[in-house]
Amino acid sequence: MMDDRNTLSSQQTFAGAIELIWREAELLDRKDYREWLSLWDPAGFYVVPIEHDTSDFAATLNYAYDDHDMREKRVQRMLSGYSVSAADAARTVRTVSRFTLASDASDEVTVNSAQVIVAYKRGKSTLFAADLTHRIGFASGEPRIVQKVIRLIDSTEALSAIGFLL
Repeated sequence: MMDDRNTLSSQQTFAGAIELIWREAELLDRKDYREWLSLWDPAGFYVVPIEHDTSDFAATLNYAYDDHDMREKRVQRMLSGYSVSAADAARTVRTVSRFTLASDASDEVTVNSAQVIVAYKRGKSTLFAADLTHRIGFASGEPRIVQKVIRLIDSTEALSAIGFLL
């Protein structure tokens, strides 16, 4: 017989992870990058790999492989106004769905999902689609992003400049 308390706890953890992922999407669409940084575990990594099936991000080429320091620097560039991507950043609307619980431990869950971003810039809309994997930690009591991997469906093709965080 299954323990109803563990099942309920697991469902609440999964729901909390989904809430955090939706909150992240909202903050990125609002370009609230400073608040976005607060969602992260300091040891976390933001990863946009080129090869769709890679899992060794440190040993492969990535569009982004940002630790805490690099996320801070990326946000600083985005907010400075000096970066071309910051001065003329696209407006975005994200839809994140198809949530599945990939792993569930007492202090961390892994959630897979799908994301579609519509980016509008200079009278043109562009679609970006990706499979996402979020590792969400609960060790501190607050959910924090431990790792976010964005696997763009067209990552091996020539991508136009992406002047925003995925």
